[in-house]
Amino acid sequence: MTLRQIAQRIRVPAGFVLAPLLFITARPTAATLITGAAVAVIGLTIRGWASGYLKKNEELTVTGPYGHTRNPLYFGTFFLGAGVAIGAGTLLFTVLFIGLYLFIYLPVMFAEADTMRALFPRDYEHYSKQVPLFLPRFTPYREAREAASVGNQEGRGFDSSLYLRHREYRAAFGLLVVYVLLAVKLVLSAG
Repeated sequence: MTLRQIAQRIRVPAGFVLAPLLFITARPTAATLITGAAVAVIGLTIRGWASGYLKKNEELTVTGPYGHTRNPLYFGTFFLGAGVAIGAGTLLFTVLFIGLYLFIYLPVMFAEADTMRALFPRDYEHYSKQVPLFLPRFTPYREAREAASVGNQEGRGFDSSLYLRHREYRAAFGLLVVYVLLAVKLVLSAG
């Protein structure tokens, strides 16, 4: 089994393993909760924006956030997770999150790039040369309009039905639960 295959299989279960560690080590303060929440909401926004454009494996999505990074969902996930780690108020957990994120999600991004290359060989090759794998470019992909017309994306903006189909609202609910628990820990530790 390759590192890419292992990473793809453990990415979701890893979150369930990290959650208890987060709450055990958490030392939230009002400042860390506010700062972390601001970072996490940026991540939720990016993820929500991306999910409203994505037609997974049906077309090569190159518009919206996909004109800035090939992996806006993972980019948003990074901010979401970092926001939770910051909110927990422990440097150790923040460093652990960043390290595990890179260890797990970079191989996943490369594996998914291989899948996209196989599904959309000509279009993906050009797109991948113009749009970074993870860190976004500031200006949108210039050929997005031309490529969008080929992929039937021209004029298509954010589609809330895609957001709902991908059940992206679950990330917001999860963040709310985590932050309520961190706030409870803050209140209990102050009392």
